[in-house]
Amino acid sequence: MSLAKRLEASRGLDQISAPTSGPASQAAPWAAAVPGQAGNAAPPPADRHATENNEALNAIKERAGIALYERMGSRITDSSVDESELHQYVKDELRAIIDEDEIPLSVLERQRLVQEIIDDVLGLGPLQRYLDEEAVTEIMVNGPDKVYVERAGKLYLTGAKFSDEEHLRRIIERIVTKVGRRIDESSPLVDARLSDGSRVNAIIPPLAVGGSSLTIRKFGHVPLTVDNLISFGTMSPEIAELLHACVKGRLNIIVSGGTGTGKTTLLNVLSSFLPPEERIITIEDAIELQLQQEHVVRLESRPRNIEGKGEISIRELVRNSLRMRPDRIVIGEVRGGESLDMLQAMNTGHDGSISTVHANSPRDAISRLETLVLMAGMDLPLRAIREQIASAVNLIVHISRLRDGTRRITHVTEVQGMEGDIVTLQDAFAFDYGAGVDANGKFLGRPVPTGVRPRFVDHFADLGIALSPAVFGSVPIGGAYR
Repeated sequence: MSLAKRLEASRGLDQISAPTSGPASQAAPWAAAVPGQAGNAAPPPADRHATENNEALNAIKERAGIALYERMGSRITDSSVDESELHQYVKDELRAIIDEDEIPLSVLERQRLVQEIIDDVLGLGPLQRYLDEEAVTEIMVNGPDKVYVERAGKLYLTGAKFSDEEHLRRIIERIVTKVGRRIDESSPLVDARLSDGSRVNAIIPPLAVGGSSLTIRKFGHVPLTVDNLISFGTMSPEIAELLHACVKGRLNIIVSGGTGTGKTTLLNVLSSFLPPEERIITIEDAIELQLQQEHVVRLESRPRNIEGKGEISIRELVRNSLRMRPDRIVIGEVRGGESLDMLQAMNTGHDGSISTVHANSPRDAISRLETLVLMAGMDLPLRAIREQIASAVNLIVHISRLRDGTRRITHVTEVQGMEGDIVTLQDAFAFDYGAGVDANGKFLGRPVPTGVRPRFVDHFADLGIALSPAVFGSVPIGGAYR
């Protein structure tokens, strides 16, 4: 049977109507007519209609997709063609294909068919709708049949599916080839990014046993501002004022936190405080920062090629950046031996540097930096490493994802120096977990001042940077802060 006839036949099932009165109407219209055989009852006509209609549309979609590739050829992947022109051209070709086959489609079916084919050909297939959805912050694909998304810090299983493993692999290859990377059995995992800056990690068999896995961490088209983070409850106005003064006062700042806590977003906000007249060098594994200043040089590391050559590490970029006359160095994340070069830069006149590190607390951030320095391969005594850290780092801002799904700054901690062999830390702000939760399970607390003024505040006066008295003077009174 032709596709058109199959579609018409499936629509014909709409004419089958169930009884509207009498005892039979009390039960499902597809209940078994023969006693004892209810388990073998046929599905309802409506369900058969939906299934057959979907099968017919899927078959049409597959055939139209093949015809589109035959007509357009390499123009689909031609990067010189404007994106909007390519989309319009694909739409026109698809309409022509559908009209030539005289396929009887309703307006909604035609729109759905064209959009799904465009997503498959030019976008990311069944994932495209979640990329376009503002509320979705992360997309996780566990094989072709399971797609999860994160909304407001919570994970949800979606109904999206890929046709098969090959369909999923095509989408993954489309992503990585656009950024000059490759993924195959000899190189089965890759980090890449989308054109909007979203971070992508893909891993395929044999490393991914249950089918290829794809993780996309989305980044908004418009960077979040400090006002956004205050409105979200991530930080308080007092912390925002303090951090602005710390960046302006050229303190070296480390943003710490776990995976997915919002370290890069917070780093973006801190970088927005950088003076526009300064020369800023950013160094990242994959470009994610969205600095708005004019005088910015963006550097990105490069993985090794298929021959195992050509790798440029973040450590090499940090060393090179020192020769580029930077006023500020912003490192997306330190995760290896580059931490030693970063600390040395902070200790040799490059004040005001900012970076992030994975850690569960400010104290753990210090321990993590010690471990990363040892990864540089230098046989340094532990005390010398700690002295470097204590001398270089002035402030640790720790951000956490709480169990209610929100991301909050839980510590603003000053690195005061050394006492014996220990790096001494002092919290200026700490999150008030004792405030409890509301009826929806959300934490009512916020970061509150500990009552201890950081030592670097006295340095601000010398620089002419004023802090309002309310920054460290706010105390909770009857649930409100004054």
